[in-house]
Amino acid sequence: MTFESLIGDFLGYLRVEKKYSGHTCISYQNDLEQFASFCLREMETSGLKDIRHTHVRSWIVWMMSENITPESVNRKISALRSFYKWALKRAYIDKNPTLKIVAPKKSKRLPVIVQDANIGRLLEHTIGPEEVKNPYTVIRDDFIIELLYSTGIRRGELVSLTLSDINIARREIRVVGKGNKVRSIPVTDALMESLKNYLEARSKADIIDQEALLLTDKGKKIYPRLVHTIVSDKLSGVTSLSKKSPHVLRHSFATHMLDRGADLNAIKELLGHANLAATQIYTHNSISKLREAYNKAHPRSADKE
Repeated sequence: MTFESLIGDFLGYLRVEKKYSGHTCISYQNDLEQFASFCLREMETSGLKDIRHTHVRSWIVWMMSENITPESVNRKISALRSFYKWALKRAYIDKNPTLKIVAPKKSKRLPVIVQDANIGRLLEHTIGPEEVKNPYTVIRDDFIIELLYSTGIRRGELVSLTLSDINIARREIRVVGKGNKVRSIPVTDALMESLKNYLEARSKADIIDQEALLLTDKGKKIYPRLVHTIVSDKLSGVTSLSKKSPHVLRHSFATHMLDRGADLNAIKELLGHANLAATQIYTHNSISKLREAYNKAHPRSADKE
C-alpha cells in the first residue's frame, strides 16, 4: 500500500465526516501529493509503512531550502499530521512518523488592516454616469464591501450565503462557518440599508440561481475569484496596501471592534473562531495603537523626554 493510494480516501473523510470545504480539501490534496512526490523522487520511497520521520524531516529541509515560508511549511506539516492520525486510527500504520517532528517557528506578522480614515471612502455608495447602464453590479459590489466589513465573515462564507440566511425581521445573518458551525451576526443600520438596496436591484436582474444571495451579472451564484477581484479593485482606490484580499476587511472588522472596546470573546464568536488564541492576534494591533497614543500624550513617555 502506497502513501499516494490513500490520499483519495483521506480527502473523502475530510469532506464527509469533517465537513471541510472544497477549497480546504484541495489544499490538503496539494500538500500531501507534494510530500508523496518528494518521497518518491528524493528518497525512492512510496510505501506507506516505509516512510519514516527522517523522510519528513528531509522534506521540511527541502522546503526551507526552496524559500517556502515557515507559515506554509507549518500548514503542510499540519496536513501530513492529520493524514497520519487518520491512517493510524484505521490501522493502516502502527507508528506515526510525524510525532517526532518539530515545526519551524512562525514569524509573527500583524494582520493587515484598512485604517479608519480610509474606511469611510471605501464604503461610499455612488453610481457614476458611466455605470448607470448596469447599476446592479455597482450596487452588488458596494453591498459586498459593506457586508464583509460590517460582519467580518470569510470569503467562503460570503459566497455560500443564501436568501434564507437573511432574517430582516430579526436583523440577523445566519453564517455557516468552518466545520459547518452556524453563527448569527447582527445587521447594522448601514448594512440593512445596503441590503435593501441590493435586494431591490437583485429583483430587477435576470436571476438564474434563485437561492444564492449574491449573483454574477449573469444571474448565477457568485464565485470566490470574483469576490477577490471586487475587493481588490475597491481597496486599490483607497489604500496603497500590498495585500488587498477579502481577509483584509475581516482583519479590519476585528481590529476596529477591539479598538472601540468590544469584548474579545464577543469578537471571537462573531468571527467564528474555534478558540480565543486565534482572536488574540488582533490585540497586538490595538496595543500598538495604545502605545502610540501613550507616547504622544503622556508626559513621562519616551517621546516627551
